[in-house]
Amino acid sequence: MTAAEAAWDYVVVGTGAGGGTLAARLAESGMKVFVLEAGHDAAADHDACLPDETEVPAFHPFSSENPAMAWNFRVRHYEDERRQARDPKYEAGRGVLYPRAATLGGCTAHNAMIFMWPHDSDWDHIAQLTGDASWQARRMHRHARTLEACGYRPLWRALSRLGLDRTGHGWDGWLPTHAPIPPAALDDEQLRRVVLSSGITYAGALRHPLRSARHWLRGGADPNARTWNGRSFQGLCFTPLSTTARARRAGTRERLLQARDRHRDNLHIELDALATRVILDADNVARGVEYLSGARLYRADAEPTARRGERREVRARREVIVCGGTFNTPQLLLLSGIGPASHLRARGVAPRVDLSGVGANLQDRYEVAVTHRMPRPWASLAGARFARGDPIWQCWRELGEGMYSTSGASLGFVERSPASQGEPDLFCMALPVHFEGYYPGYSERIRDRLDALSWIVLKAHTHNRAGSVELRSSDPCDPPRVNFRYFDEGSEGAQADLDAVVDGLLKVRSLTRGLLARGVIAEEIAPGPAAASRAALADYVRDTAWGHHAAGTCAIGAPEAGGVLGADFRVHGVPRLRVVDASVFPRIPGLFVAAAVYMVAEKAAETLLADAARAGPVPTPN
Repeated sequence: MTAAEAAWDYVVVGTGAGGGTLAARLAESGMKVFVLEAGHDAAADHDACLPDETEVPAFHPFSSENPAMAWNFRVRHYEDERRQARDPKYEAGRGVLYPRAATLGGCTAHNAMIFMWPHDSDWDHIAQLTGDASWQARRMHRHARTLEACGYRPLWRALSRLGLDRTGHGWDGWLPTHAPIPPAALDDEQLRRVVLSSGITYAGALRHPLRSARHWLRGGADPNARTWNGRSFQGLCFTPLSTTARARRAGTRERLLQARDRHRDNLHIELDALATRVILDADNVARGVEYLSGARLYRADAEPTARRGERREVRARREVIVCGGTFNTPQLLLLSGIGPASHLRARGVAPRVDLSGVGANLQDRYEVAVTHRMPRPWASLAGARFARGDPIWQCWRELGEGMYSTSGASLGFVERSPASQGEPDLFCMALPVHFEGYYPGYSERIRDRLDALSWIVLKAHTHNRAGSVELRSSDPCDPPRVNFRYFDEGSEGAQADLDAVVDGLLKVRSLTRGLLARGVIAEEIAPGPAAASRAALADYVRDTAWGHHAAGTCAIGAPEAGGVLGADFRVHGVPRLRVVDASVFPRIPGLFVAAAVYMVAEKAAETLLADAARAGPVPTPN
């Protein structure tokens, strides 16, 4: 008997932050779990992908373009072709590159590892929307404690054990987080001047010493600290990373492999398995998943095959949980006949459950870059080739230190834009690399430009929820059509979003103005001195913005309001089918989405286990 023919309590589709976390927790709790992953284990594939490329924090851009694990989605930012064509990242007839990962661990195997909690208001909004108090922020905090093993606040760890820690943090989770600040960065005189000058200018430490002292007492530079008055973090910060103490990537790949080693009878991971539809019975009850077995079957793959793969099925005694992510989860539901009936018929799929919200509500951050040329290459990157064997790699390998031990962020700050009516909505960070968004070969630009400084302006809590994911065809190997409908093509509030991003650009320029005048920075490359007015900066934002935190396409909410899921992650009208990934959010949470998805997965595991306990044992088929 094959693994797919065995008796499984749950079938989980996807191994990213949602699926990997959920599957491991269920298996550890005694459930039998079959996990489908469309990619293979790239980190263990010595022929196709150096293991180091997935482990080294600074190598994340290169792993995102490594053909061993890359799924290269092509998306549109605008429906209007003339507007879209103004984006230098756009390839006519194809779209804008949106890197995703097909490998064990999903996008946790190639992301920048930034781990920042969402705002409390994000959880409270779901609680208010659903009437389910378990979503309240004060209750969601315990899922973060289950999740995070924080390694960068030993004093607060001690306070926590004494019951005196008021940050809401816990310390005994499975995901290690650290805040690497490599000495090499401080030894680089040029980088040190950039960081110190920008930090002092931003904080106003010389003009407002008491305000600066109060900021550090309320959590210092930790953006995950809960301030004494309960407000969201704002100010200078480092970027916590999900890495080990030796500066190795940590994510759901490691979580799943550890769970499998300890509970081998409970957890099976099926690699190179592309889910094609959820199997529904005559009453639209989810009974299992049909999939194609074979490598590189999906046409978003960097090197897709022409083979079709072997069709297989796996059945679930309890439930099916789809965790494919914001693009692939709605695609799988649509292929299964769950979604807007008119769209399904137009694509040759027989409708089973008419749910208008499947694939709707697509949203993302807006991000733009301010890039500079430095007078000389960074001393801390001397000899860097971002490859195995160079001197900085040797330092990382032997000591877990050096510039490769970070994801690149040298300085960051969280700010509330003048246009914001709620939470701090801007995150700006300085990177000693050249980065202006995603396009084929973008990672090589990083390797080739060791004299660059990029400030990234990220706008969170965007108003736009008008994007969509739609089937291109009924062929499960075809990636879907993805259109974000930026700014004026999107929802009401486009001007407020645009104004906020421009405010972020102006804030960054206020930090670099003195450095440019003193020659510490040689020149601003983009948007460049010609973009001096707000109107010119607004055009720059419209033309160059990108995102990489897509969410919302199977949102929690009432079906008549476009919702797809109940508060318990169940798909409306489809018993025994749930969704657990970034697509569940009615609005995209916080500043970086990974931590929120991890927390949601821990909550979902608790919900599923409680429901299973109430339902009692299920019979094992003969």
